[in-house]
Amino acid sequence: SAVLPGWGQIYTKSYWKAPVVWGAAAWLIYNWSYNNRQYKDYLNTFGQSGNPTDLKFAKFYQDQRDLFAIYMGMTYILNLVDAYIDAQLFDFSVSNDPGTNTPMLNMRINF
Repeated sequence: SAVLPGWGQIYTKSYWKAPVVWGAAAWLIYNWSYNNRQYKDYLNTFGQSGNPTDLKFAKFYQDQRDLFAIYMGMTYILNLVDAYIDAQLFDFSVSNDPGTNTPMLNMRINF
C-alpha cells in the first residue's frame, strides 16, 4: 500500500476496499487539479487587470488546493493504517470450541 495505494487491501483479501481507496484518491486528485487551474487562471487575470476581486478568488482557490493536498496526504496515511491493521488481524478468528460449544479466540503471535 505504500507503493501502490489499495494493493495492501487486495493483499489482505479486502477486495471491496481497493476501489474505495482508488475512487477517493481519484476524486481528491481531480479536485486538487481543478483548484490549481482556477488559482492559476485567476492569478493570471489579476496580473492583467489588477482587479482585487481576482486576487481574492485566486487566494480562495489556492487555499482550496492546499486543503485538498492535505486531504490527499491524510487519505494516503489512512490507507497505510488500514492495510497494516488488516494485515495484523489477517489470522485472527473467533470460532466455537467443538467440545464445549463456547467461543474460542484463535491468534497467532510471531516473534
